[in-house]
Amino acid sequence: MNQIQNLLYDALISTRHVDSAALIKIKQGVVITSPPQFTVKTQQVQDVINAFKNTPAIRKEGLCFQGKNYECIRADKNSIYAKYGGEGIVLVKSKSQILIATYREGMYPSVCVESTETLASYFREKET
Repeated sequence: MNQIQNLLYDALISTRHVDSAALIKIKQGVVITSPPQFTVKTQQVQDVINAFKNTPAIRKEGLCFQGKNYECIRADKNSIYAKYGGEGIVLVKSKSQILIATYREGMYPSVCVESTETLASYFREKET
C-alpha cells in the first residue's frame, strides 16, 4: 500500500465503522485511492463533485450513489451526510480533495463521520 492508502486504512477503515473509503482529486476528477473492492466510476466521481455545487438540491432530493438513492441528513459546502436504511455515506471536502466514506448496518454512523471529518481536517491543514 502507498502512503495515502495507508492513511485511509489507518484513519478510517481500521475504526471498524467505515466500510469503504475513497479519495477524489477534485480538479482532475479522479479517484486517487480506494480499496480494491470499492470501485467509484467516473460518472459517480462527477456526481460527488457536483453534489457540493448544489447542496440545496441534495438536501431536497438526496444523493444517488452506486445505484442507491441516499436520503440527505446534512449538506453544506464542506460535508454531505446521507443514509439509505441502515447504510450511509459521508462526503467531506477539503480545498482540492473529497473523501468518501461508507458505513453499513451495525456500524456507528457517528464514528464514520468523526473519523472522516478528522482526516479531512488533516488534509485541509496540509493544503494551506
